[in-house]
Amino acid sequence: MEQKKFDPWQFVGFFLIALILTWMLYNQPPVEEATNNAATQSESAAGDASNAVVMSDSLQSQQLQASFGSYANLFQNNSSKEVGIENEKLAITFAPKGAQISSLRLKEFNNYKEEPLYLIKENQNFNYSFTTSDGRILNTTDFYFTPKITERNGNQRVTLTAAVSTSQYIVFEYQINANDYMVDFSIRSEGMGRLINTREQQQISWDLKAFRNSRSIEYENRYHLLTYGFEDDKIDYLSGASDDEEEDKDVHWISYKQHFFNSILIPSKAFETVNFTSESLVDSDIVDQEFTKVYQTQIPVVSQGEINQNFKWYFGPTEYDTLAQYDLGLEDSIDFGWGIFGWINKYIFTPTFNFLSSFLPYGIAIIVMTILVRLVMSPVTYKSYVSQIKMKVLKPEVDEITAKYKDDSVKRQQETMALYSKAGANPMSGCLPALIQLPVFYALFSFFPVAFALREKSFLWADDLSSYDSVYELGFNIPFYGDHVSLFPILASIAIFFYTMMTAGQQAAPQQPGIPNMKVIMYIMPLMMLFFFNNYASGLSLYYFVSNVLTIVLMLVIKHFIVDDAKILTQLEENKKKPKKKSGFSARLQQAMEQAEQQKNAKRKR
Repeated sequence: MEQKKFDPWQFVGFFLIALILTWMLYNQPPVEEATNNAATQSESAAGDASNAVVMSDSLQSQQLQASFGSYANLFQNNSSKEVGIENEKLAITFAPKGAQISSLRLKEFNNYKEEPLYLIKENQNFNYSFTTSDGRILNTTDFYFTPKITERNGNQRVTLTAAVSTSQYIVFEYQINANDYMVDFSIRSEGMGRLINTREQQQISWDLKAFRNSRSIEYENRYHLLTYGFEDDKIDYLSGASDDEEEDKDVHWISYKQHFFNSILIPSKAFETVNFTSESLVDSDIVDQEFTKVYQTQIPVVSQGEINQNFKWYFGPTEYDTLAQYDLGLEDSIDFGWGIFGWINKYIFTPTFNFLSSFLPYGIAIIVMTILVRLVMSPVTYKSYVSQIKMKVLKPEVDEITAKYKDDSVKRQQETMALYSKAGANPMSGCLPALIQLPVFYALFSFFPVAFALREKSFLWADDLSSYDSVYELGFNIPFYGDHVSLFPILASIAIFFYTMMTAGQQAAPQQPGIPNMKVIMYIMPLMMLFFFNNYASGLSLYYFVSNVLTIVLMLVIKHFIVDDAKILTQLEENKKKPKKKSGFSARLQQAMEQAEQQKNAKRKR
């Protein structure tokens, strides 16, 4: 058993601790004295901290004074907080630094995640740059402004002032009216005329990163465009698919379009020269990407002294009627298509669809408009079908000519054309109706992707007719197809396939060496449709599905109740017996083919 032994060092340690505690007990100051000492120390510390702050502010002022001289006040942080104004349409917040719109929310709309929809949320930069008389280049984005909000007759105004002195300052002013998407905006200076070097060019720059607001970012990105109006009602835009830049003169408005929403800057006087840049940010590998484009605009400004620039700023939906009410030509920023296609969309399809959707569900309105289009185009469909029947009836004779002159292409063509001429059939008559329908089909192809009325409108299994109708999420991405399965494109592809089956047998022209097999191409079309439209607006796929089904029905009605193949054959036989005078074009074509045949024979004799 271990015995405990006396440890002298342990005894010394306890003794020293007891001695220290006794000394502290007998030397403790009275309570009041301790409190006063603590207060004195606290005041001393606070004084030191206050002096430190004063010293810091003083040092900052000295540094600003050294860097910017008499303009130092512009860069002095005034500790102002963000302020905001709003009406029934917009909720806007302004930052004191740079007098920027720090956030702008469209109160009536949500994005594809059912979250509040912002056009601006610390993604915009608006700057006015100028040179001072002593050669300094100043940017308003670096200035600190003091905000003031006033309201009168329902109109709210924010005045943000950055002062050089009590009589010299720059003012950014914003005003919104009740129930309006338009913001009045101005930049002006007071008492700065002598401080600004008017010989050096001033510049306005406006940068914006466009938010993603739809499920299919690649599809949406095609309709995120920098568009502008210039000269006499001309419209131009930068590429939506790739990076692009442009320069133009006499610019009346600048549109930063985010598919169904728009930020449009409208100067009171047209900009003389503007430089535009658009950069695409879309990466198909990034599923949750937040931005689609970076828009940048540089505007040189000529000033004769004081700054005085007045603008209007539209923040709202890219909707034809809404934009047209301002009578500024802003509705032209909507990409309805070029030439006749845009004209058809603007003056026919848009009013028609707006009328139908005013009393019908939007999916039903699409179906009804498709029926109306097919009925209007039914005479063209009839002529096309009759031409196909004629080609089918003549096909056995065409095959005989092909077999007889299989080694002589010129003679084969001569005899085939002679047969068509005698029978009164024109192989081109089947193509012309298709060409007539092409403007209508292309116009509708351009109409549905920009039809704002379809946004967030559901039909059957489609949650949003302006976006794709996903019925199954794959969980992985297939190149050129996507990561989901859309049902309307599948139905449209099936309808196109059956239509192709019906028309393929009507083709009379034999397969020529070196010429692509048109039947193969026609069968590939449904597959292309399936891949191409999987990420497109379901409203467009619904239109194509209904349109092709109606075309099939019309062809069946024409075939079984209107057109008689036997009567057409009898008519063609009678036409062959009649003497047919060649037209000038036919005679010249026949003569050209004979000359080609003679030249060919002459070469062989050599």
